[in-house]
Amino acid sequence: MTSPGTVLVTGGSSGLGAAVVAAVRAAGGRPVVLDRVPPADDTEHEVVDVGDRAAVEAAVESLAARADGLDAVVTAAGIDRCGTLAEVPADEWEKVVTVNLLGTVSVVRAALPHLVRSRGTVVTVASTLGVKAVPDATAYCASKFGVVGFTRALTAEMKGRLRVTLLVPGGMHTAFFDDRTEQYRPGPDAKLNRPEDVAGAVLVALTQPAGCEVRELVVTSSEESSWP
Repeated sequence: MTSPGTVLVTGGSSGLGAAVVAAVRAAGGRPVVLDRVPPADDTEHEVVDVGDRAAVEAAVESLAARADGLDAVVTAAGIDRCGTLAEVPADEWEKVVTVNLLGTVSVVRAALPHLVRSRGTVVTVASTLGVKAVPDATAYCASKFGVVGFTRALTAEMKGRLRVTLLVPGGMHTAFFDDRTEQYRPGPDAKLNRPEDVAGAVLVALTQPAGCEVRELVVTSSEESSWP
């Protein structure tokens, strides 16, 4: 397995992002983090809301300069707001799309010159709800369907210049569901993956040899209800 190198992870202070940070470090790489809160350990980071494009651009440049470039980006930052379209306030609905889709685009765009130089890797994090629509999730589905389309178009655009992987994870045991009302939380019998296992799949994409690319990864519990 080759080293993943310097990997910028958004949402790297918790959940899947933190699991990716740990996996990169264990594989001999150097993780750097963008998040709204600092990591619990001494991982190099910038505190930023990925929905703020100007702040993202400055933060990516700062981390890239300190790390002498970037070899990969993993866009694990994400939020949700459950409810019907009529119930969810417009500002909150739009914030989900801003963070999940436009935040992904902003980070990738800002990192692109560094990744082209290193012939690096982009791993975007979509969701099984980026390919399957469900009620009371219009904001989340819109954002994650957008990530799927953006990533597939980026793959075609950057072919031969950098590697692009679309990650489609199912539900995981993280704090992602904590602020939901009871009706939108996984039940006690829900089958969810450990974020560490999904991070292991991300590491596979980050450590392929030159000329080999993992285009798409679907990683779910064997009893995932939202796939296929």
